Amino acid sequence: MIASIHQPQYMPYIGYIYKIIKSDIFVFLDDAQFKKNEWQNRNRIKGANGLIWLTVPVSFKFGDKINEVKISDNLWKRKHLNSIKSAYSKSPYFEDLFGYIEYFFGKDYEYLSDLNIECVKMILKYMDIEKRTEVSSSLNINLSKTERLVKICEMVKADEYLSGDGGKDYLDENLFKLNKIKLTYLNYKPLKYDQLWGEFVENLSILDMLFNLGPRKTRELLSL
Repeated sequence: MIASIHQPQYMPYIGYIYKIIKSDIFVFLDDAQFKKNEWQNRNRIKGANGLIWLTVPVSFKFGDKINEVKISDNLWKRKHLNSIKSAYSKSPYFEDLFGYIEYFFGKDYEYLSDLNIECVKMILKYMDIEKRTEVSSSLNINLSKTERLVKICEMVKADEYLSGDGGKDYLDENLFKLNKIKLTYLNYKPLKYDQLWGEFVENLSILDMLFNLGPRKTRELLSL
């Protein structure tokens, strides 16, 4: 069984969904430390006038885990909906996907991790992808770095761990060998596809690919 593990992200980029597709089980690392100005509470889409940042306002203190970070208010929801509508109302799959997004925003979220996990599940549902998921905080693992990843794999009964290429810089590969867990690096390369609004921009939110290609073509492209 192949496991991948990643912090829950908001409207994640294409490679994030690619990693989930390539795994049998995906674990949301919700008890990792929150990092400001990364991808836990923001991502990018592309509009007629260039890139648009979708940022969720949050309240936190240094050292807080992602599942301890609270959303500051709900005013951002309308802004994000308007930005998405403006960017993609002329896209081939706007009517098909926008209803899913409206329903997602119609719910109340107090914590960022809940918002992000629900967001990823909404995207997988739209793409008709069924995957087993777990939340790391529910596993009660008091370890750090590679030791935690190995223990998570053991607890979800995975014998292979799928890591992003960046893992080469910090993973203790020997720990996986000692625990008889195969370590595989994803080697994801940005995929080019038909995109609105001029010159192609890579590594946008998965929303961009879905609005332009639809769920079936996106799923097929990311399954290659």
